[in-house]
Amino acid sequence: MDTLFAICATYQVDDGHAAGFMLMRKEPDGGARPWPILIARKGNHFFGFENACPHQGSRLDTVPGEFMDEDGNFITCGNHHAQFDLDTGHCFIGPCQGQALTPIKLIIDDGDVCLSGIDLAEEDGLDIPEPDEVPEVQITSD
Repeated sequence: MDTLFAICATYQVDDGHAAGFMLMRKEPDGGARPWPILIARKGNHFFGFENACPHQGSRLDTVPGEFMDEDGNFITCGNHHAQFDLDTGHCFIGPCQGQALTPIKLIIDDGDVCLSGIDLAEEDGLDIPEPDEVPEVQITSD
């Protein structure tokens, strides 16, 4: 059985919504690269995709919280407004019509949404400095 990696708790993704996450994926050469993903929810079903539009590879969630329709049936690219079927990831409207999002295998385990079959790096992919590492800002006048 593949190793499971918990991404979030099921309650952290509201029904009819999606959430983006940044992970670090191991490369064949041993290095790591940032790997944006998204997890969408429709009822008790969770769908995972790489967070990259097949049109130009840009992230779908460029407009926070606005990449699902109000009924939670499809995902919309924040850049070019391409629309993707939630069940299959196939684009049915937009510049990448006929292409599809890259699916990610998800497993729900004890209330957690988990990845399976992916080799992740130890890093979390978030290059956010700790609060005590934020540089001091000095304001001066002319």
